[in-house]
Amino acid sequence: MVAGATRPVGEPGDVPDAGPLAPRALIVSLFGLYARELGGWLSVATIVRLMADLGVDEQATRSAVFRLKKRGRLEAQKQGRTAGYRASAEALEILAEGDTRIYGRRRGHPDDGWLLVVFSVPESERDQRHRLRSTLTRLGLGTIGPGTWVAPGHLGDAVLAALHRGGLAQFTDVFRATHLAGAPGRDTIAAWWDLDALEATYADYLRRFAGVAARWEDHPGDDARAFADYVPAVTAWRRLPYLDPGLPLEYLPEDWIGSRAEALFDRFRELLAVPAARHVRAVTPPPPPGSPRAPRAATAR
Repeated sequence: MVAGATRPVGEPGDVPDAGPLAPRALIVSLFGLYARELGGWLSVATIVRLMADLGVDEQATRSAVFRLKKRGRLEAQKQGRTAGYRASAEALEILAEGDTRIYGRRRGHPDDGWLLVVFSVPESERDQRHRLRSTLTRLGLGTIGPGTWVAPGHLGDAVLAALHRGGLAQFTDVFRATHLAGAPGRDTIAAWWDLDALEATYADYLRRFAGVAARWEDHPGDDARAFADYVPAVTAWRRLPYLDPGLPLEYLPEDWIGSRAEALFDRFRELLAVPAARHVRAVTPPPPPGSPRAPRAATAR
């Protein structure tokens, strides 16, 4: 349990880890889901109010905002006399990448081929080696061997953009590859990715949220309840399209559990996205006239 939270909430970051959801992860979701549609800026009071609706108290919220500001994800900005925060340019890039991964996710096909990333980092810059490995892991790449990472071919643009954004492209060579000697089977994919851990993560998502969706199917709630249920479901989901980078179903176990989890997430969006957004608009004062606006998200959320 996170100190200051009245319900389990997770470890922060752009993509939260498995387990309870922390305030920082929930705030990232608030900016990804709603702030861009509301001018890109949220007042401190609005953030505190919305986080209270998620069961997080003011002290924990302010501490999480401070840490996101320290990491360069949020920037303090006043509008008139009202204190608030705007997502940084880097955070907006990451959120836009997340829009594609989460809402425009693609399941690969064997004909797509593979993306190979080969890297070599001098010992004098071993901190960059750690950053590079962390970046490739976050993007969902598997490992073939030391210094050689693999992903479905359709991830090429996303991987290149992340490497350039992180200043890591100079250490890498990136190739599109075709499997010439035979074809990868399920055993091969299981050697490149930890499918058991991925399956367990999908199972945890289903365990945590299937009952919530079923309750909404039988007994729809009000807009505030939709918001309180939808944001945690999205926050917990955000990491999964990265852990599973759209591996072709032909290379995965039969009746792949990820397909059921994807269907659940899609059903959450159908049931809750509109009333949850309506709640946010209802409790969020409009920005002062003439306030700068952030780019709107490219996809509906």
